[in-house]
Amino acid sequence: MIRPLAALFALSLPAAAQEVNCATAITQQDMNICQQQVWEEADDRLNGVYAETVAILQERDAAFPLDGASEEDRLRAAQRAWVVFRDANCDSAGYPMRGGSAEPLLVLGCMHQMTEARIEELTLLAQDY
Repeated sequence: MIRPLAALFALSLPAAAQEVNCATAITQQDMNICQQQVWEEADDRLNGVYAETVAILQERDAAFPLDGASEEDRLRAAQRAWVVFRDANCDSAGYPMRGGSAEPLLVLGCMHQMTEARIEELTLLAQDY
């Protein structure tokens, strides 16, 4: 999955700086790198939960006649809209530090928080079936 906002921040970081001990991160650059790693781990989990949820919805769609868009189609549309919302919302969350070295930390922190919430939403959706 392409991670547009995070990719922009990563491009501004030297390659050598990306190997950071996050348990002892002190500099803003190190904290930004660590927050990006935390968010990317959550995003990878989200992709897995999304795939599992799609599989469950495909089973449900197969069991019931369709009268329009399938549950899978609806989830796919919702997920695409959620990604657009997450990116815009988190871009806004970075505004207080706009142009500063802490802006990526705010944006990525928001993305992590929203991703964790979406994982929970999809997990509950899959459990409902």
